[in-house]
Amino acid sequence: MKRGPQWVAGVLGAVTALLVAVPGTSSAAVADESPYARGPAPTNSSIEADRGPFRTETEKVPAGQGFGAGTIHFPTETAQGTFGVIAIAPGFLESEAAIAWYGPRLASQGFVVITFSTKSTWDTPDNRSEQLLAALRYVTDKSRAKSRVDPNRLAVMGHSMGGGGSLIAAQKAPALKAAIPLTGWNPNTTFSDVKVPTFVVSAQNDLIAPDGTHSRPFYQSLPESLNKAYVLLAGVGHMAPTQPNVTIAKYSISWMKRFVDEDTRYDQFLCPLPANDPKIAVYKGTCPIG
Repeated sequence: MKRGPQWVAGVLGAVTALLVAVPGTSSAAVADESPYARGPAPTNSSIEADRGPFRTETEKVPAGQGFGAGTIHFPTETAQGTFGVIAIAPGFLESEAAIAWYGPRLASQGFVVITFSTKSTWDTPDNRSEQLLAALRYVTDKSRAKSRVDPNRLAVMGHSMGGGGSLIAAQKAPALKAAIPLTGWNPNTTFSDVKVPTFVVSAQNDLIAPDGTHSRPFYQSLPESLNKAYVLLAGVGHMAPTQPNVTIAKYSISWMKRFVDEDTRYDQFLCPLPANDPKIAVYKGTCPIG
């Protein structure tokens, strides 16, 4: 039977009405949904939990791949498509153990995550930047999880000198989707050429990489046109990111979800800027997110 324009318009109108009638759903929401969104709609409880909705597997990576030995955590899920990749580097004199907790925590939220030791615990931030990029290449090209990753959605994190390395990696690889330096240390504090959305995590009582000479200048040097944020954690020191921390996890997950997965469902945790949280001394950021 031939269908005329009025029939088509009527069907579209009915579909729109149905979408509006379903709680929490709208035609605009459907239109704006990211093709990379993974997992159920987030809640404050879900991003603060020790584990997210995805079951995960692990793969051990031997040294000699351009970085030290490491571990890949990845979702067992195969029906939702590919996942973004996050590489995480430790700091000066640290091994993978210092940042190991991020692996299962982030992977269970829908990412493929590699945590690793550097080739030498004395490696400079620049050395660590190269190892972060090498770790991403290993995951996308050689790992057992490579069929589950999207090589175009990559991100970096790091603690201390690893954090400095994550900023340098963002300079070297502007196609990265996100960077998170965790109480970062780097002798150069100017990153005005970074084009990667960056979340700077600092600590109020940091005596190794003091906020006023490292993290805050990092953040201030980032372009005003960039999607960026800065949190100063209240009452903690330089090593705070090396232990499970709900505040760091919450905002790291939200930042990675927003910029690696382009998932606007996580905007609510980043904008408006958090207020009246006793664990946060200062929070600054780009709002609204572009």
